[in-house]
Amino acid sequence: MYFPYHIDKYMNVIETLELLQRFARPGMIVAAILVSACGPAPDSAMSTAVESADNPVTAANTIDEDGLRGVIEVLASDSYEGRGPATTGDLMTQRYLSDALDRMGLVPAGDDGSWLQPFDIVSITTTPPPTWTFNRGTDTLSLEHWDDYIAASGTQAERAGIDGAELVFVGFGIQAPEFNWDDYKGRDVSGKVLLMLNNDPDWDPALFEGNRRLYYGRWTYKYEIAAELGAAGAIIIHTTPSAGYPYQVVQTSWTGVQYKLPAGQEPTTEVQAWVSEQAAAELVAFAGRSLDELVAAARSSEFEPVELGISTSLRLQNALSRVETANVAGLLEGSDPGLRDEVVVYTAHHDHLGIGEPNADGDAIYNGARDNAAGVAQVLEIADAFRSLEMPPRRSVLFLFVAAEEQGLLGSAFYARQPGFPPGRLAANVNLDGGNIWGRTRDVTFIGYGKSSLDAIVEQAASDQGRRVQGDQFPDRGYFYRSDQFNFAKIGVPAVYIDEGTDFVDRPEGWGVEQIEQWVSVHYHQPSDELEDDWNFDGMVEDARLAYAIGLRIANADALPAWNPGDEFEARRIEELRTLQ
Repeated sequence: MYFPYHIDKYMNVIETLELLQRFARPGMIVAAILVSACGPAPDSAMSTAVESADNPVTAANTIDEDGLRGVIEVLASDSYEGRGPATTGDLMTQRYLSDALDRMGLVPAGDDGSWLQPFDIVSITTTPPPTWTFNRGTDTLSLEHWDDYIAASGTQAERAGIDGAELVFVGFGIQAPEFNWDDYKGRDVSGKVLLMLNNDPDWDPALFEGNRRLYYGRWTYKYEIAAELGAAGAIIIHTTPSAGYPYQVVQTSWTGVQYKLPAGQEPTTEVQAWVSEQAAAELVAFAGRSLDELVAAARSSEFEPVELGISTSLRLQNALSRVETANVAGLLEGSDPGLRDEVVVYTAHHDHLGIGEPNADGDAIYNGARDNAAGVAQVLEIADAFRSLEMPPRRSVLFLFVAAEEQGLLGSAFYARQPGFPPGRLAANVNLDGGNIWGRTRDVTFIGYGKSSLDAIVEQAASDQGRRVQGDQFPDRGYFYRSDQFNFAKIGVPAVYIDEGTDFVDRPEGWGVEQIEQWVSVHYHQPSDELEDDWNFDGMVEDARLAYAIGLRIANADALPAWNPGDEFEARRIEELRTLQ
């Protein structure tokens, strides 16, 4: 069990005793009081406060509810203010994690021998107009901000906007030559505003892998391709089925302060926007067309862009500042001289949305208890399990807590640009984003199942728990491209994203899916994502132990994991391995 609070020379013995009575196992209290009473604890002091674990099974059993709950109670408390990037809560989180890794006796793996990998981000607070007006001849249609449209700046400048740009419907907005699919058909869309559907074609298993969303279906891709083609702006039509979450998530996630990595030479659009499904229907009807008919036309590779005969202008005012956040990293060095330079990387993002729009109860703190204090807690517990082994695994293990994931996977993107190790030395990534709060399951979800040799490792570890492995159980939502393992995959690193199962013990069929769907519709990216008394940690404990076992197997295996032949990330892996020769 990871001990979740910092013990230093300023904490007196009584305070230490109170904390230990709450969190510690029998036998820990005397040792920890001696550490506290004698002054600052050395790096290895935690070993005196944790029972010895001389085999992997015992080490896994140190992962328990008390440790998980204790971390979540702290990081998801109101005092951490939702852990928004570059805020006081962010700094508190960085300190908390640094102290935790220090107490475990791990090696600092940040910059210049520190626990932190700082990086700059650009803070952009956009003020859109109350209404967005569209023109057709002498007629006008206005969409209301918040209810009908959400707009963010695509450029890092004090002003962004479009001026009399034509509106063009471009279907799914995808160029995918490997599927013989091009929604643009060579049309010049520079300077125009593109209206496009969310997701990717999902009706044919042989086309875009059926209902499994690929990167082509992500909003990030759609804005990127619009920018590459010189569009002035892009508007994505939101529907709950195509997004995988309700419109309220767009409202809360795309308003207030937004963050980006400092711009380079990449192309950008002026405006990145969303409209509700109802607003999109009204806008298309204003053009004298039917949204249903346009959607039907877009469901063909023969689709061609449709000029809607509408023009629009929009002015955005941006408040900009350059601020800093940081990834937090600690390393357990491997024991095999021939393999210790290779590294298994555990990741969990430590940020959430901070303080934002208040809900109906007036709560404006987006605590992010399940997303992702739960993931952080699991990785800390896993780190403590590894640390408790008398003999470290053959390969080294990095515990990386990345920043600004909610802003577009920024922390892992920065790490992928400047990793502490050559990408070819990174054996695999094990990512934890979220946590099972409903109880034990007979299955476990492996996001990325079927893509690499990691399948066999996950299957064996799950079998040892008497569980079966399932692939992404919500494949239409594209989860592989929505969390930090994606940035590791992009530099060739095979990745495992462990998520809760849906087949819950002692629950009827379908109950698990209902709980997950209800949580997404009510709590995802909302102030109500808080630690509640009714959370059942049994499944989270089991999943964390599973993730530990997976990483341990990878760390001790003779061979590096590999992408399956033909996988989208295989070529990059081969390239990175070749650079090491």
